[in-house]
Amino acid sequence: MVDKLNEESHRSKLDFNTLKSGGFIKQTQENLFTVRLRCPGGRLTSQQLHKAAEIAEKYGRGELHTSMRQSIEVPYVHYENFDAIAASLREINWSVASCGPRIRVPIACAGCTYNPNGLVDTQTMCAEVDKRYFGTATTHHKFKMSFSGCPIDCPRSREADLGFQGIVEPQLVEDLCNACGLCVVNCDEKALTMVNALPLRDVNKCIYCGDCIKVCPIDAMIVGRIGWLVRVGGKHGRHPLFAYEVAQFVSDEQCYPIIEKTMEWYKANAKGRERIGGIFHRIGLNKYIDEVIRPLKLEVIDQPEQRRKFWASGNLYQQDTEFQSRQNIELWREKDNGS
Repeated sequence: MVDKLNEESHRSKLDFNTLKSGGFIKQTQENLFTVRLRCPGGRLTSQQLHKAAEIAEKYGRGELHTSMRQSIEVPYVHYENFDAIAASLREINWSVASCGPRIRVPIACAGCTYNPNGLVDTQTMCAEVDKRYFGTATTHHKFKMSFSGCPIDCPRSREADLGFQGIVEPQLVEDLCNACGLCVVNCDEKALTMVNALPLRDVNKCIYCGDCIKVCPIDAMIVGRIGWLVRVGGKHGRHPLFAYEVAQFVSDEQCYPIIEKTMEWYKANAKGRERIGGIFHRIGLNKYIDEVIRPLKLEVIDQPEQRRKFWASGNLYQQDTEFQSRQNIELWREKDNGS
């Protein structure tokens, strides 16, 4: 297949890799491409949907595909129609997305705009990040960002190069609490226990989901701090990695310098087509924290025990007893990370 594509590239005098970086992805069929449209946060207007359908009817085969990262794609497009498609998109101030070694279109859930689980405004942040950083060259490999409104993490911030997830810290107004215990019963993390007729929170178990705030019938449990949990180093693909939590209760405005400093660090430290998670395995996570997160004066997460409560469990490919507990998985990853 690779040889066939190389032959076609030579014959047509088209650089398929360059076209892919611009959002035109070569298909197996000769002269045909999939055109990826720019859809930050997966949000589209009805006008954009009509335009996508129009392009598919006129330049494709009347089909559309929704990608795994919330983009709309038009398959079966002949390369001779690229300019006409770009002009058609400009009519409604729309454009093609990018691929290749650059910052990709960020993804996001609905956040607090209309989802009752949402804690933060993911859509506004995603749109602003796309506006500021979309298409920025990384010089190494793709760089993906994700914005999740709550710990359910539908947009998979754990699998992003840089992920942001909304969190909220509950605060108890003791004088209002009637010791009903609903917050304790509804805490899936078992982070609350009743002590002296008041709910006591274990910060080593609390993942800042805000469920206790939602269920309190008398508003005795209220919002204390609210912000973003920052994860870095994740990816999916043939060899997936889960990201590391590196900061918490980050404000909207603090997200931008994190992105900018992270990109500077990635460009300076990556080798070849290495993703940022691969750098951590080679030179350690602490180097990133010391050079990017600490200088920004954020609330740093730098200890394994601080991250443990956010971790997911899954298949263990080695059955040795040393890999059977979350604590030992942490130590294994820390050793593998070179820190």
